[in-house]
Amino acid sequence: MHERDAVSPDAHGDERQIEGALRPRGLDEFVGQERVREQLSLVLRSAQRRNRAPDHILMSGGPGLGKTTLAMIIAAELGAPLRITSGPAIERSGDLAAVLSTLQEGEVLFLDEIHRMARPAEEMLYVAMEDFRVDVVVGKGPGATAIPIDIAPFTLVGATTRAGMLPAPLRDRFGFTAHMDFYTPDELELILHRSAGLLGAPLDEDAAREIAGRSRGTPRIANRLLRRVRDYAEVRGDGTLSLDTARSALELYEVDALGMDRLDRAILDVLLRRFRGGPVGLSTLAVSVGEEAETVEVVAEPFLVRSGFLARTPRGRVATPQAWAHMGLTPPPDAAFGAAASAATNGSSPNGGAPASGPAQP
Repeated sequence: MHERDAVSPDAHGDERQIEGALRPRGLDEFVGQERVREQLSLVLRSAQRRNRAPDHILMSGGPGLGKTTLAMIIAAELGAPLRITSGPAIERSGDLAAVLSTLQEGEVLFLDEIHRMARPAEEMLYVAMEDFRVDVVVGKGPGATAIPIDIAPFTLVGATTRAGMLPAPLRDRFGFTAHMDFYTPDELELILHRSAGLLGAPLDEDAAREIAGRSRGTPRIANRLLRRVRDYAEVRGDGTLSLDTARSALELYEVDALGMDRLDRAILDVLLRRFRGGPVGLSTLAVSVGEEAETVEVVAEPFLVRSGFLARTPRGRVATPQAWAHMGLTPPPDAAFGAAASAATNGSSPNGGAPASGPAQP
C-alpha cells in the first residue's frame, strides 16, 4: 500500500469496483448533503411529472464526496440508462459527437472531471445542451461544411473538483448546480455502520466514532479506513471491529487522531523546524518533503488549511498557531502570527485571556 493511499480522497487501483458494492441506490439511502438531496429530489420529481428530461446538473466538490454516486442515483430515480465518461477521455469534438449521437431519449450522461474536456468538444457541448444538436464538420478548408445532426433529449450530469476552471458559458447552461460539502463525523458514522453491515463486519459504536474522526470529512476515506480496520481485525483479532482494534490498525497505517498521515506531518515539521513557520513557496515546500508540488497542493494542503494548521498568503504558506501547538513546538519570536503563535503554544492568549483553542476538527 502506498503511503498516501489510506487518506487520499482519490480512488486508486480497483477501488471503484469495491466502492460499487457500498454505494446507496436511491436518494433515501444517501447519507449527508441534506440540502443537495432535497433540492435534487424536487428537480427530479418535477421533471417526472412533466414527463420531460430534467435540467442539466452540475456537481462540484472535492473528490470522494459522492458525485459519482449521486449521478448513478439520478439515473436510477429517473428509471433511465446511464452513460459514464470523463473529460480527459474526450480529446476531440468527434469523440463527444460519437457519444452524443448514440444517446437514447431521456438517457443520463455523466461527464466526470468536466473541467478537463478539450476546448473544441466543449464548444460542441454548448449547442448539444441547449438545442440537442451537434454540428459535424465535413471536409477541410474553404470547402468544409457543417452538417447538423439532431440528438435525443438527454440530461447531462457534470462533475468537477475545480468549478472555477469551468468557462462561464458552460456553467450557465446547467439548470441546477450542487456544491458538495465535507461530511460531519455523525454523518460519517452512519455511513460506516451501513458499510460495515454490507461487508458483514461487526462494528462497535466507539470504533465507528474513532474511524469517522480520522476520515477527513470524506466518505471514500471513511470506507477505506473501515476496510483496513476490518483486515486488521480478521488477521490480528477476533474479527470484531472494536475501539482498540481500530486504534491499532490506524496507528499501523500512520493515520493519527486528526486524520493526518506521514506527509501531512512532514509538511508541518519542515515548515516549522526548517522555515520557522514560513512563509515558504509551494515548490520549495514540496522539494523539502520529497513530493511533487501538485501532490502537496491538491492532496495534503486542502486538509491542512481546512483544519486550521496552514494558511495561504501572497508570500507563501504559513503555519498557524494551532500547528505550533499540535506539533508541540515553541515558535521563535519572529514566527508568523507572532505573539498568537507563542500564546497558543503556552496555553494562553497574548492578552492574558483564556487559553487558545486547539486544532480545528476536520
